[in-house]
Amino acid sequence: MVELPSLSPYWPLLRFLVPLAITNVAIDLGEQALNRGIATVKEDTVEMLASYGLAYSLMKFFTGPMSDFKNVGLVFVNSRRDRKKAVLCMLTAGVIAFALHVLIAYTDLGYYIVNKLHQVDESVGKKTRKAFLYLAAFPLLDAMAWIHAGILLKHKYSVIVGSASISDVVAQIVFVSVLLHSNLECVEPLLVPILSLYMGALVRFTIVGIGYYCNIHDNIPDSSGLDVGGDATIKKMLSFWWPLALILATQRISRPIVNLFVSRDLKGSAEATEAVAVLTATYPVGHMPYGWLTELRAVYPAFDKNNPSNKMNAGTPVNKSHIKKFTFSCLALSLTLCFVLFWSPHVSEKIMVDVIGVEYTFAALCMSPLRIFSFFPMPVTVRAHLTGWLMTLKKTFVLAPSSVLRIIVLIISLVVLPYLGVHGATLGVGSLLAGFVGESAMVAIAAGYVYRQQRNSEMSNELVADGDPTAPRSEVSSPSQMDAIEEEEEEQE
Repeated sequence: MVELPSLSPYWPLLRFLVPLAITNVAIDLGEQALNRGIATVKEDTVEMLASYGLAYSLMKFFTGPMSDFKNVGLVFVNSRRDRKKAVLCMLTAGVIAFALHVLIAYTDLGYYIVNKLHQVDESVGKKTRKAFLYLAAFPLLDAMAWIHAGILLKHKYSVIVGSASISDVVAQIVFVSVLLHSNLECVEPLLVPILSLYMGALVRFTIVGIGYYCNIHDNIPDSSGLDVGGDATIKKMLSFWWPLALILATQRISRPIVNLFVSRDLKGSAEATEAVAVLTATYPVGHMPYGWLTELRAVYPAFDKNNPSNKMNAGTPVNKSHIKKFTFSCLALSLTLCFVLFWSPHVSEKIMVDVIGVEYTFAALCMSPLRIFSFFPMPVTVRAHLTGWLMTLKKTFVLAPSSVLRIIVLIISLVVLPYLGVHGATLGVGSLLAGFVGESAMVAIAAGYVYRQQRNSEMSNELVADGDPTAPRSEVSSPSQMDAIEEEEEEQE
C-alpha cells in the first residue's frame, strides 16, 4: 500500500478532531431530541417551546463558563493534585449556580427577569421559572463531566470524549421516547425534556469518569515535575480560565438577550411567543453544521510544540503550517454543509418537519433564520484558531475585550435593525451574526498584538546576540525561534 507523505501529518489532526466534532454535533442533536419531545405534546406546543427555550438558554449561561474548564484540564492538569484543585473549583461553581437557580425560581428576581424583562404572559413566565428550578443541579453535573473530558483530551483520548457525547444523545433520545409513553406527559410535560437531559449528562459523566480512572489516574504522578512547570495553583487556573469563561458566558447570555429583545420588540404578543419558539427550534439546527469548528481551539494546545506537556510527543509530525491548512479545510467543509442544508430547496423544511416534528407552517417561519446561520462558519473559525494559539501561550487575558465587544455589537444590532424593518427570529439570528463578527475581529486584533510582542522580543534577542557574539545561543533564542527552526527542518525532510 502506497502512503501519501504529504497527507500523513493530517491524520493525527483528523483522529483528534473528529470525535470532538461528533461531540459538538451530538449536543445539537440532543437539543433537537429534547425539542421534539416538547413538540410531540400537542397541547400548547408553541408555549411549551418558548418556556423551555427561555429556561434552557438561561441555564446555559451558567453551564457555559464551567464547561470551558475543559481547557484548564487540557492545559494545566498534569498530576492528581492538579486534578483535585480543578474539581474543587468546579464544585464551588456548581453550588453557586444551584443557589442562583433556586433564587431565580422562587424570588421576585426571577419574576422580573422572566416576566417583566421578556414581557411574556403569566403562563409562560410560570412555566419558565418552574423549568429553571428543575434544571438547578445540571450545571454541577455538566461541569464534572467537562473537567475530566479536558484531561482525557490532554492525553489524546478524544475517542472516549466523543463516545461519551454520543451516548449522552442516545440516552436523551431513549428517555424522551420512554417518558412520552408514560403519564408524565400529562402530569408535567416540562419534565420530559429535562429528565432526559439529566440522564444524558449522567451517562456522559459516567463514561468520561471511567475513562479517566482506567486510562490516566494511575499513570500520572501525585504532583507535577519541573519539566511541565510544576504544580498548577488555583490562582493560575482561574487566571487562565476567567477570560475564556467570560467569553463563553457572553456567548451563552447572547441567547437570553436575543430572546429578551425579540420578545420586547413584538410587545409580548402572540407573535413574540412564536418568535421565541422559532429561535428555540432553529438554534440547534443552525448551529449543527458550524458549531464543531469551535473545537479547533483544542488543536493547538494538543499538538503545538511550545506546550511543555507535548515534549514527550516531539516525534508527532504536525507543525503550525499543517494546523493552519487543516483549519482552512474544516472551514471549507462547514461552509459547504451550511449552504447545502439551508439553501437547497425544501431541505431545511424537511429537517424541521421530520426531525424536530413541527408543523409545516411553523417550519416555514424558520427558513430565513436558518439561512443567516450559513454565514457563521467564517467568524467562528477565525475565533477558534486564534484562541487555540493564545491558549498555548497561556495569554488568554487578551481575549477578554472581545466578549465585551460582542455584547455591545449584539445590543446595537438588536436596537437598530427593527428600524430597518427586521423583526422576529430573523432579528435575533442576524444580531447574533453581527456579534460573532465583532468578537472575531477583536480576537484577531488581540492575536496580532501578541504576535507583534513576540516579534519585538525576537528582534531584541537578535540584537543582543549581534552585540555579544560570545553569548550562548540558548540565552538569546526564544522558544518560538527554536520551534520555527525545528519546523523548517521537518519540512525540508
